[in-house]
Amino acid sequence: MDKHISIPAAEEEIRSLRSGDYLYLTGTIYTARDAAHKRMHETLERGERLPFDISGNFIYYLGPTPARPGTVIGSAGPTTSSRMDKYTPELLGRGLSGMIGKGKRSPEVIKSIVENGAVYMAAVGGAGALLSKCIKSSEIIAYEDLGTEAIRKLYVENLPVIVIIDSEGNNLYESAVEDFLKAQ
Repeated sequence: MDKHISIPAAEEEIRSLRSGDYLYLTGTIYTARDAAHKRMHETLERGERLPFDISGNFIYYLGPTPARPGTVIGSAGPTTSSRMDKYTPELLGRGLSGMIGKGKRSPEVIKSIVENGAVYMAAVGGAGALLSKCIKSSEIIAYEDLGTEAIRKLYVENLPVIVIIDSEGNNLYESAVEDFLKAQ
């Protein structure tokens, strides 16, 4: 089912999403990859505040290429999500509502998604140039020294994603295989 979602979204709306839903996201999201996640973890270990309010927000696992003249951002394809798995339960426990990336998640992350009523979505890998057209503004807000891995605040319009793991733990990567095998 295709849905248009304004983000940040209300908790009830996040919980209503189902594995396999096609979403078009409009609103503010943040980017963070491996190095930024490590820094956020270290920040929290020191008892300091994160560089943005994570509660109710979405993180896109993205390290864009440099913007060409006249563009907001370069290619904006997703990064493999499992590289953030060791940091994800901590962020979900602090209110992170959604993550956008590609690939499978660990059992610990799936458990934390369910416990915290969050959602994991996939953007199409290899379509970064097309996805970048949905990004209307991009601003580095933290860790500029990390270059492409700095945390960015993005405003997106109709960013296409697919719900992979919903707040009940339904996992499209598993159910799609089961559906395929039943059809054989």
